[in-house]
Amino acid sequence: MWQTAGQERIINFLKESITRKSLAHAYLLVGPAHIGKMTLATDMARALNCTTSDPPCNTCRICQRIGENKFPDVVAINRNTGREAKDKRKGTEISIDTVRDFIQKSCNLPPYEGKYKVYVIENAELMSVEAANCLLKTLEEPPPHVVIILLTSEEKALLPTIISRCQKLELKPLPAEETEKALLEKGVQQELARLMSRLAKGCLGWALTACQDAGFMKGRSLRLDELSALITRNWDERFTYIQQLPSDRASAEELLKLWMSYCRDVLLIKYNCDGAVANLDRQNDLKAWANMLTVHEIKEFIDSLNEALTYLSYNANLHLIFEMVMLEMPKKEKRGDYMVNSAPSLA
Repeated sequence: MWQTAGQERIINFLKESITRKSLAHAYLLVGPAHIGKMTLATDMARALNCTTSDPPCNTCRICQRIGENKFPDVVAINRNTGREAKDKRKGTEISIDTVRDFIQKSCNLPPYEGKYKVYVIENAELMSVEAANCLLKTLEEPPPHVVIILLTSEEKALLPTIISRCQKLELKPLPAEETEKALLEKGVQQELARLMSRLAKGCLGWALTACQDAGFMKGRSLRLDELSALITRNWDERFTYIQQLPSDRASAEELLKLWMSYCRDVLLIKYNCDGAVANLDRQNDLKAWANMLTVHEIKEFIDSLNEALTYLSYNANLHLIFEMVMLEMPKKEKRGDYMVNSAPSLA
């Protein structure tokens, strides 16, 4: 039984390839983060090595060991593979030494226990140029018992020669209804499942992780309360608030995207498209913003958030980016007829 949700077209294609023994020697799984690329790669590894007539069964010894990352013929590689245990720093790239030690030196040996050796490379776009060229040699003359699976959310960052030698499979975001159904099957409460299915943007893995993170909803609620209050704050309060914002780029990007999602919902309400709103638990605040702002003001602020994300990708100064956002954010005077709740403190 395949564990991957919502990718029936790809699953049917892979089933047919396995049945007909027409496998590619390398696959490139493309899709946004947390959409299920690793789950699909694990399913493929199970299906290729499962001992039953209808693989993957998920119950035989091999399937179970692959799921536990204890099967010697399935090797997962990422930017930290091969780093010394005492070195707690995270790697920034997949090095040529990693590709040599974990793929090139062992791929010509026959499988230890299974039918195929399966190498899964997470975030394949992080391979150095030297590592990619080293992998290319294996892709040009692949052993018959080897399948290499590359996972990426940034296909353009890969060498064209790598892409051309792989069977590309593009994972599509799941509809909100399918995401909600999958979450309910995992035991998530209905109200939370409905909200997360909207926030996930088709990425089931993200939704599952967020549901299991007790601090996620609390942190999100705090940040949205602060954003909701900012629109009526003066310039001094806004610039003081910047000191509370994330100092690392990953968290800053996450925050800007959260604000973007909120503003998108405000625009949807402005166009009477309430049914498409993602932040279902913020309806009152969203309507308050929609009452305060014109369509032009909302669109301009969304443009400024997009610009901020672009500057962030160019490694611009974080403090200056947030200063720009504060200056571009519409500023309104607090009035009882459009403020649904009293604005929370930003202190």
